[in-house]
Amino acid sequence: MRGLGTIINVLAILAGSGLGILIGHRLPTRTQVTVMDALGLFTLVIAAMNCFALVDAPYVAAVGTAAAVLIVLGAVVLGGITGSLWSLEDRLQDLGEWLRTRLSSGRFWRGRRAKDGLANDALTGHDVGEDSRFVEGFVTGSLLFCIGPLAIMGSLSDGLGQGNEQLLLKSTLDFFASLAFAATLGWGVAASALSVGVVQGLITTLALLLGNVLGGAEVASISATGGILLLGVGLRILQVRAVPVANLLPAVVLAPLLTLLVAQFR
Repeated sequence: MRGLGTIINVLAILAGSGLGILIGHRLPTRTQVTVMDALGLFTLVIAAMNCFALVDAPYVAAVGTAAAVLIVLGAVVLGGITGSLWSLEDRLQDLGEWLRTRLSSGRFWRGRRAKDGLANDALTGHDVGEDSRFVEGFVTGSLLFCIGPLAIMGSLSDGLGQGNEQLLLKSTLDFFASLAFAATLGWGVAASALSVGVVQGLITTLALLLGNVLGGAEVASISATGGILLLGVGLRILQVRAVPVANLLPAVVLAPLLTLLVAQFR
């Protein structure tokens, strides 16, 4: 069944988030911080592995060694300009805030206020700290779970009828990641399952409709560009720098287009 991989992925994130919320407040703060640091470091490792796609044989053969790096650089720069002009980071945060107001109940947020000792918004009755954490959980989860070769290539393989093994692997990784993130960031991580369903569902549908359009070179450019974006996600998780990764998302679309263009004129 095509699309089953994405459904399993969404359920894995919801299950992991629910479990993380149940046990998260039983963990001491130092443990939660350590888990977040470990996930940040692991994200950097995955990002570095993705960047090795820059030297993939089909990619280098199609565009050349020098152009392979320049294409990804150009995609990231042009994608960043496009994304910042469209304010994608702000729009994603606004979406997270909209979801919070729809999914959260006043009783739940008020019930947590006294326990966590966070600031209270007198007009809305909501816990300001919890509101901010929901949005951060949604944004972080959406970026982490939607960016990367497993999300893109797994959805493509699923849509092309080549199996959903990659998405099953991603579901396993996302289950443990969402468990750890939800323990610290709460329900926003669970809400990011919506982003996963939409993004991977669209990719699967496009693959189903368009067929096998992307070659090995284009796939490698997407993977390498996704690795650069994942570096930004890792830096966010480690709180080194709040890189606006959402503003860079157009780079994932521009990379294969630039690859096709360079390959045609080489």
